[in-house]
This record gives sequence, C-alpha cells and structure tokens, in this order.
Amino acid sequence: MFNSKRVGIMGTGSIAGTMARTLKGMKGVTCYAVASRTYEKAEAFAKENKVKRAYGSYQEMCMDPKVDLIYVATPHSAHFENTCLALEYGKPVLCEKAFALNEKQAAEMFKMAAEKDLFLAEAMWTRFIPLAGKLKEILSSNKIGDIMMVTADLSYNIAWKQRITDASLGGGALLDLGVYGLNFASMVLGNDVVNISAVSKKGDGGMDMQDSITLSYRDGQIAVITCSAISCGSGKGFIFGTNGHIEVENINNFESITVYNNAGIKEGFYKKEKQITGYEYEVMSAINSLNENWKECPEMPKAQSLEIMKMMDFIREQIDVKFPQDDDNLDEEQTETSESVESAETVEEIIDEVTESLSEEVSEDSPVDDSNGEAETVEASDSEETEETENAENSDEEAEEKDEE
Repeated sequence: MFNSKRVGIMGTGSIAGTMARTLKGMKGVTCYAVASRTYEKAEAFAKENKVKRAYGSYQEMCMDPKVDLIYVATPHSAHFENTCLALEYGKPVLCEKAFALNEKQAAEMFKMAAEKDLFLAEAMWTRFIPLAGKLKEILSSNKIGDIMMVTADLSYNIAWKQRITDASLGGGALLDLGVYGLNFASMVLGNDVVNISAVSKKGDGGMDMQDSITLSYRDGQIAVITCSAISCGSGKGFIFGTNGHIEVENINNFESITVYNNAGIKEGFYKKEKQITGYEYEVMSAINSLNENWKECPEMPKAQSLEIMKMMDFIREQIDVKFPQDDDNLDEEQTETSESVESAETVEEIIDEVTESLSEEVSEDSPVDDSNGEAETVEASDSEETEETENAENSDEEAEEKDEE
C-alpha cells in the first residue's frame, strides 16, 4: 500500500501477536517486521503472522531504514533499554504499558526522544478507545452532577507468574494491574492529587500481591483503587456524582458505560464498538501523530505518562516495594535478566489463562463447556505454549517468559 506506515514489532510474545493481528486488519499501516533475540523465534512469528521481515536481534530491526515505527511489546522491565535502543537508531516508538519501571527511567526515555526529535508514546490503550471519549462526553454533560468519588478494581489470581514475584522484572500487582485503575481515576478526575495513601499485602519475595490505594484531590474528590494478583475482582469502575452515578464494565477495555440517576434508574447505556482487538486506536493515533509531525499522542501525552509513573513510585515507597533498577540504570546482570524475557501479557490473556486453568481443574471431575471462556485477544498458539512450558522447566529465566502480554 502506497504511503503505508511500516511497523516493526519488538518481541514475539502474545501481545506482539495481538498487535500483528491488529495491523493486518487496518488500513494505512503494515506489519512489516518483527525482532526477537533469536532468528528462529522471529522467523516462526513472521510465518505465523505473515510478517515480511524477521530479525534475530532488536538492533538489526532498528537498523532497517524501512521501519517507520517500532512497537515495543516486551515486559515493562525491558521497556527502558528496548525503547532507548530504538530511539538511538532514530526510530519513533510506541511502547507498551507500564511505560517503565519508575519515573526516572520514563523521564530519560522522553529526554532521549526529545534530543533525537522523535515521537514517543505509551500504549495505554484504554486512553485511546472510543468509549473513553464517550465517557468524557458524558462527564462534561453534567448528567450525574459534580463528581465526588471514583472507585476502580482490576484483579486476577496470577500470583504464580514470575513477572509478579520477581523484583528485577518489575514484579507486583501495581505495575501490572493497578496502573489501569490509576489511569481510570486520572481520566475522570485528572491529576491534581494532594495525598496518596496505600496499603498492600506482600508475597514471600517482597512484591505487592494486592493493593488498596486512596487518592485525595485538591477539590475534595476521592478515588479508591484496588488491584490484586491473588484474587479475582469485578474489573469495574464506578463514578459517583451529586445527581447519579456511572458504571463502567471492564476498566481495561470498556465493555459498556451505564448512567444512573439519583434514584438508581438507568438513563443511558453505551456499548463497546466493534473492534479488531482494541489496539487499533493507539496505532491510529500514533500514525496520525507521525503524519502531523507530533512527538506525542494527545490521548496519552508525555506529561500523563510521567504523572502516572510518579504516582506509582510514591505508592511503592509507601508500601516498601523496591526494584533493583530504582537505584541505578540497569547493570549488566539486570540487563541479562530482563533480556531473558521477551513477552508480556495483556489483561485479556490473563483472563483467558485463568479461565482455562479453572476449566482444566473442573474437568478432572466433570466435563465443562468452556466455549464462553475465550477472551478477545487470545494470542498464543498451542505450539508456543508447549515451547514456553518446556523452557520454563529448564530455566528460571525462561519461566517468566509468557505462559501463553
């Protein structure tokens, strides 16, 4: 396609597969290249997803002059080094969330992008979906009066995953799940937070397994965010106003928005639009930004990413959760650890994995119809899962690599 932007995907995990499928369903953009730490993985991914170029190192793909945009699909523990590598080679970057491990890393990433005069944005997809725009429209209409309180939860029992338990991988529930609740509160109430209070339950490795976070705003509003890696939650967001309330189904990828008046009577209902995967909106924004020569996306600008990272740093300080990378930039040993991990999980894939696990447990006693347990973004093939399971058995480093992100 003439004038089509060519995207290179960094990483070959299932979130990369989600993006490849997304790009194939879009116009004006091409899934042109994929890079892995081994050519075999990249080649297998390219064949499965019909990607033109496969590279056995991230650097090789960054050197390809035909790549117009690099999508970083690795775990957040590797985002800093992967993004900086792409920027060093002059490539615009759309980087998955959580954007970095801490605000220091994020600031350095944006500083480098500014020095190189390059586009850089965080792919916090909930900021880009159309229902997010509809929510802003509803709130500005004053249908439920003045907003006084927000609550949001995103919780899945995924405590067995190494990326949750390992500090060097940016473990814990906060960066993995809590980031969605913080973004939801920010979308509704903004960032004029004057106080943050957080409590957590830690696992044996010192990482937060579940968190309760209260944000207090200058004008008196309150947001309560919960996330857990050891229990299953509703995934819902509630917005309470002086004249009614709003319920958002699935704060990760809004399924619906329901508006109630102060008598609890439904006054509005808005359903999720048909999607390819939901990732297309962040890609469209990135491509539009490149076409307009903008250096960030208006839906998720630099200031917003830094604000969320700052909040998470403060929360981690309160609950005493530390990463080795908080003290310095990645040293050689930490770089090796993060490079051993190439894939990340989306929350949809977590849902699917948990559902599949529960179905298998139940099937030991009785047959189960799991036809409703499939999530919209199930990406890993059986062969990928088998290979990853075998790798996990052979190496602690490979154990964190996505089970299917």
